[in-house]
Amino acid sequence: MTPPLDPAELITRVQRDVERSVLRARNGVRYVTGSSRPRLGTTPKDVVWRRDKAQLWRYRRDDEPAVATPLVLVHSLVSRSYILDLRPGSSVVEYFRDAGFDVYLLDWGVPDELDADNALETYVDEYLPRAVDAVRRASGADEVTLAGYCLGGVLCLLYAAGRDEPGVRSLVTMATPIDFSHMGPLVALVREGRLHADDVIDETGNVPPDFLYNGFRTLEPTDQLVQYANLLQHLWNDQFMEAFQAIGQWGRDHIPFPGAAFRQVVDLFARENALAAGEVPLGGRRIRLGAISCPVLNVMAEQDKFVPVASSEPLRDLVGRDRVDELRLQSGHVGFAAGRQATKVTLPRLADWVRRH
Repeated sequence: MTPPLDPAELITRVQRDVERSVLRARNGVRYVTGSSRPRLGTTPKDVVWRRDKAQLWRYRRDDEPAVATPLVLVHSLVSRSYILDLRPGSSVVEYFRDAGFDVYLLDWGVPDELDADNALETYVDEYLPRAVDAVRRASGADEVTLAGYCLGGVLCLLYAAGRDEPGVRSLVTMATPIDFSHMGPLVALVREGRLHADDVIDETGNVPPDFLYNGFRTLEPTDQLVQYANLLQHLWNDQFMEAFQAIGQWGRDHIPFPGAAFRQVVDLFARENALAAGEVPLGGRRIRLGAISCPVLNVMAEQDKFVPVASSEPLRDLVGRDRVDELRLQSGHVGFAAGRQATKVTLPRLADWVRRH
């Protein structure tokens, strides 16, 4: 038989349950009405360079950076960059700034019909070189550390491999796809010719955000149910609610994909699997990943449904095992930037590697 509860313990449990019921009701109303959406991307910053819609942000600090080499974060083309500066206490930008780095972030802006002709060359050969030069001018440093997230990692690899003097001291790729044969059913449709780029490009000449959002949802069809189950369980917890709303907002906040670049991704990466072959035709030349001479850290997430480990891990052999280190995380696609392990495990390990290289 279960021993009877101590009266004092029983009263404590009842009080806790009553308090949580009140908090559940309050947070439930706030969530449904959208009256408590967290502010995202709030780390103070200045624009130090811009071209068209692309902007380079430098994050403010009160003292001189302890790490001499500037850190330049390069985001993907299909989502908002504030995932790297989600909220105070859960921010890649904030963590590296407070760890002594001079932190920059290259944000591509929100494409419209004026950007439909933006090709991969626009980002690799036009925006990235100018942004890196702007960082070097602003910081006085000769070299930078590039850290690319998802497709931003692909752009960084092509930039570093495609220039004789890229000015890159070290390179970090996070959840970066290389072998597109492992990229799931949506890419399989494209690779097999059952879906064509022009089938999804709209009247602006770009891929609309809804297509990307719905395409990603097909990779985790039960994810929304799991999220709501977790929400109901933790509705009383203010800290959980803020994190839940922040990630949820980012997950729904996709942006258009420039049509010209999307066609290249379909043809070069999905169908020809050129990255996995180690050589990409771009800008009138052939860029070989093996030409990268700087140290590379390839960060992969074991539970990533969007960019599986099998897609990322060929990078080591393509660049060279003597130049590429690997870091495998027990997290999903956004585990680099958010979640309980990010500031405790992931970011300290990233910062340590960058300092040493």
